[in-house]
Amino acid sequence: MAESQRKLIVPKDVTDALRTVKYPGSEEDVVQLEMPQEIRIAGQRVSFSLVFQKSNDPNIEALVLACEEAIKKYLGEQVEIEDNIAVKFIHDMERPVLPNVKNIVAIASGKGGVGKSTVAVNTAVALAKSGAKVGLLDADIFGPSIPKMFGVEGERPAGVKIGDREMINPLEKYGVKFLSVGFFVDTDSAIIWRGPMASNALKQLISEGNWGDLDYLLIDLPPGTSDIHLTLVQSVPVTGAVIVTTPQDVALADVVRGTSMFQSKSVDVPVLGLVENMAWFTPEELPENKYYIFGKEGGKRLADKLGLPLLGQIPIVQSIREGGDEGTPVAANGDTITGQAFAEVADKVKHRVHLRNIQMAPTKKVKISRK
Repeated sequence: MAESQRKLIVPKDVTDALRTVKYPGSEEDVVQLEMPQEIRIAGQRVSFSLVFQKSNDPNIEALVLACEEAIKKYLGEQVEIEDNIAVKFIHDMERPVLPNVKNIVAIASGKGGVGKSTVAVNTAVALAKSGAKVGLLDADIFGPSIPKMFGVEGERPAGVKIGDREMINPLEKYGVKFLSVGFFVDTDSAIIWRGPMASNALKQLISEGNWGDLDYLLIDLPPGTSDIHLTLVQSVPVTGAVIVTTPQDVALADVVRGTSMFQSKSVDVPVLGLVENMAWFTPEELPENKYYIFGKEGGKRLADKLGLPLLGQIPIVQSIREGGDEGTPVAANGDTITGQAFAEVADKVKHRVHLRNIQMAPTKKVKISRK
């Protein structure tokens, strides 16, 4: 028996052979496009599914034949591959997640204490005031604050059965639909979860939320970079990220790390821009006065350095703290200093999302590498 016939075939041999098969009209091969799935090997018998986006793809027959030829060429003529390639289509493989959500925007920060959740809540409210359909998901698993900021700590979302699925109806206030892990835990107890438990909680809120039709779903992430961030980009295609910072140098240093995570080759989520929170202190009775207690325009300088837009500068005003504690987001009142500031942030987020969608291909979910 020839040496090639005795060689044990492993899945990597199959994918290496299929990397030579380019999708017609594309520079990408079928493996890069994640078309070969469910690879099975029994001795010299190789079988797998070839998954196409559309059932009327004109390249189906040609690609099946090209895959058979590549397997024979690289693994040997003795390999049984004919009629062992099952043609499937993407809708057969998985139920789409959030099919009625047009844009998913992550709200992130390099470190805690910069007012990220405040920015997330008020940007969501400002977007809703502009006429958009908006959802907000509190993915800050270890410090969920959105229930308090909307004044609904004692409430619980109701379950609803849709078809064969048990779903969770988000609460709605100020035109924003929202869900938080804070609705499902004891608010007086610390949340002590290992990474997989926290990740599963986030997946459940994403996939089982009855979000309906949304123009924007904002996702308030934990500070820094963690398993939660990776779970998000592996679960849904994130349209873009907004990074929140303060003018302080210590916060700005962490922004660079947070930005680089989203822009890394493995994640590849566009950063829409930076929001500089606590940009200055303004007494409500003296709205023209600005006191730069955390430094001046550090976020603006960093945005320029990173080549990112500055989406807005939010001043410190007593009403922001009061609104957060009382469950009345300041963005609900567009006549105030902060209400106007968040309206500007919302307008710039909408504009940046629009530009991103016409200038770039849709973001893909990050796939876990299995070697």
